Amino acid sequence: MSFGGIPGLGRLSVRLGARMFSLFLLVIVLVFLLTSWYTVSEHEQGMVLTLGRFTGYTDPGLHWKAPWPIQSVEVLPVKKTFAVQFGYRVINGQTKDVPEEAMMLTGDENIVWADAQVEWRISDAKKFVYGSQNPEEILRNAISASIRSVIGTTDLDLAITTGKSEIQNRITDQLLKLMANYDVGIQVLAVKLQDVEPPDAVKSAFQAVTDAREMKNTKINEAEKYRNEKLPNARGEANALIANAEATKKERVAHAQGDVAKFNAIYGEYVRAKDITQKRLIIETLEQVLPGAQIYIMDNSDGSTVKYLPLAELKGGRQ
Repeated sequence: MSFGGIPGLGRLSVRLGARMFSLFLLVIVLVFLLTSWYTVSEHEQGMVLTLGRFTGYTDPGLHWKAPWPIQSVEVLPVKKTFAVQFGYRVINGQTKDVPEEAMMLTGDENIVWADAQVEWRISDAKKFVYGSQNPEEILRNAISASIRSVIGTTDLDLAITTGKSEIQNRITDQLLKLMANYDVGIQVLAVKLQDVEPPDAVKSAFQAVTDAREMKNTKINEAEKYRNEKLPNARGEANALIANAEATKKERVAHAQGDVAKFNAIYGEYVRAKDITQKRLIIETLEQVLPGAQIYIMDNSDGSTVKYLPLAELKGGRQ
């Protein structure tokens, strides 16, 4: 069909075609502008894809890339901390138990309830996106395997009493090893073991055991306190007795040594003058034994009359 016979219609179609072309160019420019600039936030990392292939990372800030579909960018929150809840879920502020995850067997073949929360973050964006189809599901399975493996080698009594810290450390070590082997770009930050307890049907019996153990520990602590209070006093008394005994020992040794020295001196005089020394010792002994006795000199040599000399009366006192 020709429009040449209609005046002005050819010029109108030319102008309309020019406008359509201009509009097309404008759309191309807008697409170029809108798909060439992108922003990466502070806690994120950009992953640039060129024709669908990974070509590099971009740090936080404003960046330019080739327009779509030549290049595209996938932004991941690599510095954000995520949490996986195992054995329970928090939905709209309410906690819901997940028995198929939490129920497991201990090393002594008892049933126990164990739940935990694992904190993690993306350590490698490329491995996280392309290393597996569902890395978070792999993490959950690794958590399940680690917890069940550790609980399965632990006796129930230790698991529900004093072994929580040890169990948590063992779970953390095993989970870190598993995730390192899987290498899906996930870094485990912390494992927080929430509860390890027996099922409700036997919880009262185990609670009684726990109460008895706590009572035992209380009594032990009280005994230790009493011991700590009494022991220093007993040690002080013992030290005082030992000090007094040492002083008495030294005093008696010194006194004995003095007696020995005195005896040796008297013995030397006795060797030189036996009679005089003997009489002197008798007199000194009498003075010590009879310090207040009255001395009379008496004579009955002729056998008829007793004669005596009252020295004390003559001196006006005692001799």
